[in-house]
Amino acid sequence: MVGRRPLGRGFGWLWTAYAVSAYGSGLGFGALPLIAVLALDAGPAEVSALSAVGPAVGALIALPLAPWVEFRRKRSVMIAMDLTRFVVMATIPVAYAFGLLGFVQLLVISAVVAAAKIAFNASSGACLKALVRPDDLLVANARFESTNWSSIAVGPPLGGAAIGLFGPVVTVVADAFSYLLSALCITAIGGPEEAPQKPGKDPARAGALLDGWRHIMGHPGLRALYLNQMLVTGLIMATEPLLAVLLLRQLGFPPWQYGLAFAAPCVGGLIGSRLARRVVARHGRPWVFRTVGTLRAVWLIGLAFVRPGVVGLVTVMAVELAIIINMSLYTPVLATYRLEQTPGHLVARTLSAWSIGQQASIAVLTALAGLLADATGPRAALTVAGLLMLTTPLLLPRHDQTSQREPEPARNPS
Repeated sequence: MVGRRPLGRGFGWLWTAYAVSAYGSGLGFGALPLIAVLALDAGPAEVSALSAVGPAVGALIALPLAPWVEFRRKRSVMIAMDLTRFVVMATIPVAYAFGLLGFVQLLVISAVVAAAKIAFNASSGACLKALVRPDDLLVANARFESTNWSSIAVGPPLGGAAIGLFGPVVTVVADAFSYLLSALCITAIGGPEEAPQKPGKDPARAGALLDGWRHIMGHPGLRALYLNQMLVTGLIMATEPLLAVLLLRQLGFPPWQYGLAFAAPCVGGLIGSRLARRVVARHGRPWVFRTVGTLRAVWLIGLAFVRPGVVGLVTVMAVELAIIINMSLYTPVLATYRLEQTPGHLVARTLSAWSIGQQASIAVLTALAGLLADATGPRAALTVAGLLMLTTPLLLPRHDQTSQREPEPARNPS
């Protein structure tokens, strides 16, 4: 079974760091939009701006960081990013306690956290590739995916209950301290980490900044998957602030039900992630990309039909369950393919480029969805997002584009 295959002590600590951070973020799921709605009385446009501007600015900050991350020891970068997120998140409860919390502060925090997350994930991918054998990458990515969904299953209901009892910023405290624990786990990996060879030229030059995108766009399979993933992720994330306003304000759902609507379906994430290796072995990776990639896209339109009460709650849960089962099966296969097809000296820049593209897509689509919701209402905006999602399978790669292809041999960067 996937969950019992040993991958070594180093991976164990990396996985623990991921789990600690994921469960902290699960408790604080949607924390910034919730704080904006409940503590600052923000409307649809402001909530969407919070979810759009922060990731957009964070992506701009992360852009020049990519070459810097590539040529630094990855564990040191991960620890630095964890500590950065701890500090900025800790300012929220402090400002709230003194009555100084404002919308601009939330925007700044959102941007810094987004940039730190991109740098951390790029380093984490490179670290993972160094810690486990190539044959074990899918198993490792499936474990990360399973942990991610289990944290969302457990975290939001507890977080919603905590918010109801102790106020809107309590989960932020837990999230902040989870980054401290994550940093400690990264430190515990131990053992030597070889310093990447520094390039002969300035790593911050324009060419180095774009190397990740050159690799993605020059690879037929990665290019198609990248464009598809940007649109799918952007549309899914654009619905989060719309649902927050629709469920919490217009339909009167209490915070604990809002959390439950997203938490219970995450059981599907455990199912999909644990099936990933078996499905790839039986049907092949191209089949997963085409078939499961298409199945991700057909359910989002259901959110436009949410109604008050139990029926509405069940509708959200059913839609989310269907999306999550397919997402959790698809994502570790995609993550493994991306690492396999990327030379070692380009991993951090490729993963950074991938994340920056997704963040930019999330920012643009969330902003547009917020403007549309402000003009027509969140339900109409959800309908448009669902219809656009139905077109995303057109961007999926053909079978021959994702057949096994070895990356170019590693070379010394110059």
